[in-house]
Amino acid sequence: MQSTLNTAINYHQFNFQWKSQKPSARKFKASPKILPLSNSLRTSVNYEPEEGLDRVPGPPGSEPNSVLRLPVVIRQSGRVSRYIYEGNSLKLVSLDGGSGSFPLDFEDAFRKLVRVIKDFLIPKQVPENYMGYVKWKFLHRVFSSALQVLATQAMFRAIGIGYSRSLPSAAALNWVLKDGLGRLSRCIYTASLASAFDTNLKRVRFTTSVLFSLSIGVELLTPTFPQYFLLLATLANVAKQISLACYLATGSSVHRSFAIADNIGEVSAKAQIQTVCFDNFGLMLAALLNMLLKNNQRLLAGLPFFVYPIFSVFDLYGIYQGLQHVHLQTLTKDRLEIILNSWIDFGHVPSPAEVSKEEGIDFLWTKSKELWPIRIGCLNTNSDMPKSAMMAMQSLTSEDYYFVCMENSYREWIRIKPRGILLCLREGSGTADVMMGLLQACYIRKALIFSSMWETAVEDNDAADLVFKEWFKLIDDSKQSAKEDLSTLNDQMGSLGWALKHILLSTEEQARYSFVDD
Repeated sequence: MQSTLNTAINYHQFNFQWKSQKPSARKFKASPKILPLSNSLRTSVNYEPEEGLDRVPGPPGSEPNSVLRLPVVIRQSGRVSRYIYEGNSLKLVSLDGGSGSFPLDFEDAFRKLVRVIKDFLIPKQVPENYMGYVKWKFLHRVFSSALQVLATQAMFRAIGIGYSRSLPSAAALNWVLKDGLGRLSRCIYTASLASAFDTNLKRVRFTTSVLFSLSIGVELLTPTFPQYFLLLATLANVAKQISLACYLATGSSVHRSFAIADNIGEVSAKAQIQTVCFDNFGLMLAALLNMLLKNNQRLLAGLPFFVYPIFSVFDLYGIYQGLQHVHLQTLTKDRLEIILNSWIDFGHVPSPAEVSKEEGIDFLWTKSKELWPIRIGCLNTNSDMPKSAMMAMQSLTSEDYYFVCMENSYREWIRIKPRGILLCLREGSGTADVMMGLLQACYIRKALIFSSMWETAVEDNDAADLVFKEWFKLIDDSKQSAKEDLSTLNDQMGSLGWALKHILLSTEEQARYSFVDD
C-alpha cells in the first residue's frame, strides 16, 4: 500500500526495433542530434506545454537530461498520460500521481473518485446547463422516491386495517383493479394530449408533477379511510399514471436538448443511471426515518402527514428549477413569437437559453393576456367576424398560403371581448410560410398597439372605407417587411442552433383552409 501511494509515475514501454531496408554491417545508434528535434516539433505545431506537464522525471536511475518529452498528451478514461522518448524506446508516462506525501495522495484519490463518479453519471458531451439540471434532478428524485416509499407503506397498512377479516385474494383484487383503471386513464390522457407534449412541454410536465404529488397525498390518506381504499387508491393511481405518461412522452425531447453531439442514446442511458442512483438515496432517507421511529408506532403512523408537505415542496421546487435549465431548440408558436418580437424591437435573435428564460413554465396560463394576441387557426364561427376578415378572404389568390386578419372573441361568462390577430394557414403551407405569416402578424400587432383607430375598426363592421384602406396598406407594408427580413432571420436563427426544419403546432393550430378558385 505504501509503495502504491508513493509511486508517482507508471511506465508502459513500447520498444521499436529500427530496421533499414538494405543490410548493413553498421548498427544503428541513437544520435545525440535527436535532442534539437524537440525544438523543431514544438516550433512546427506551436506547442506550449501545459502546467505541470513539463515536469516529468525519467525512470529511476536515469539522468534528467536524457529524456525527451514529446508534445503528445493522452486523456482517456479519466487518466492523463504523456509520451516520452528515452534512448531507443518510446514510453507512455502517467501524470496522475502525486509527490508521495499522504495528504497529497489523499487529495488526488478524492479527485479521482469525483472524476469516476462524474464519468459514471454525466455524458461526455453536454452543454453547460446540463449540470444545473442534474443538480435539481437529484433534489427532485430523492424526495419523490422517499414520498413514494411512505405512500406504499400507508397503502399496505390500509389493506391490513380495512380488510383484516377478508381473504388475501380480496386485497389483491383491489390492488389489481386500481392498477387497471389507472392504466386505462393513462391511455385516454396520452391520446387526448399528444401534440401538447411538444408545444407546451414544460407546462404540461410541471402540471402533471403537481398532480403526481397530490396523488401521493391521497395514498397517504388510505389508512385513515380504509373502507374507501379502492376509491382513494384508484384516484391516486389514475393521477400517477397520467404523470408517468407525460414523463415518458416528454423525456426524449428533454434528452435531445442536451445531446449537442447527437449523442441522445448516451444522454438517455445516463439519465436512467441518474434516476436509479438518486432514487436509492430517497429509499435510504425513508428507511432512516422508519428506523428512527420504529419504537414509537404513533409517531411512525403520523410521520407521512408531517413530512409530506415538506418533501412535496422540495420535490416540486427541484422539478421547477430543473425545467428552467432545459433549453429546447425546437420551435413552437410561442417560442417563435418571442424570437420575432425580439427581432422587431431590437434587431436581435435570442438564443435558446434566452428564450427559455423568457418563456418560463407559465403554470398559471398568464401569457395570453397581452394586447392583440396572435392566434394560429381558423376563424371562430361562434363570434362576430369583422368585415376585414371577409375582405381578407375575398382578396386571396392561388399564390397565397396564408392570410392575416383581425378577430373578435367573446367570453360570455365574464363579458369580455378581447381583440386579437388571426393567422390562417392554407393546406400545403410549409415552415417558411408559417414563419413569414407570424412575422407579418407581429409587425401588424406592433402597429396596432401604437394606434387607437384600429380598436374602433374591429368593433364597428361598418367602419369607413378610409380605415379599410389603411388596414390593407398595413397588410401590404408588413408583408413586404417580413419578406425582406426572412432570409437574414433564418440565417441568424440557424447559427444559434434553432431547429428550423419544422415548427411544432398544437391540434388547433394545425387547422388549414383550402383555396377554391371558382
